[in-house]
Amino acid sequence: MPQLSPIDYAKASEEIRAEHDRELALRGRMTNMKRILLHSPAAHRIYAEWFTLRDLLQPALDDRAIWLLSLAISETCRAEIPVTFFRRALIDSGLKPEEIKPSIDEALLIAFGKAVAADANAVPDEIWTALKARYDETQLVNLVAFAGIMVATCVFTNAVKVDLDPELEVYRRQR
Repeated sequence: MPQLSPIDYAKASEEIRAEHDRELALRGRMTNMKRILLHSPAAHRIYAEWFTLRDLLQPALDDRAIWLLSLAISETCRAEIPVTFFRRALIDSGLKPEEIKPSIDEALLIAFGKAVAADANAVPDEIWTALKARYDETQLVNLVAFAGIMVATCVFTNAVKVDLDPELEVYRRQR
């Protein structure tokens, strides 16, 4: 059971309803996490910048690379909702998450994601050296900011104990 309740659209303020409607128009769905974040439209917009940063990282990173980076961060943070969300993205694109053989670039992003999620103070120099050889500084700023929002998403879903969205249930990792 979540520590915070989702908004009640019928009882919500005009500002909250407007942000809700904007999100639905932009992305076509409303997750449990977003329904809780909408108590603060500003907080919702800040977390939604994940999408802005994802778009800025493309075409340098394709969807699969972004999903693998996000999955690595989510797994390291032990955040079931994001883990399941990115498992769905991979599975729906025809991949089996447990059987993916990452490319060299994807493996670097996975290592970076795990390092940032485990201890952002200790990202190994060899990871930074490899990242700097592949991406310019603007891309690296966007990459670190993206990873930070991904970590924040994990913290939010874990701390609040957000319920898994029903449509994600079938994508849950089997134990």
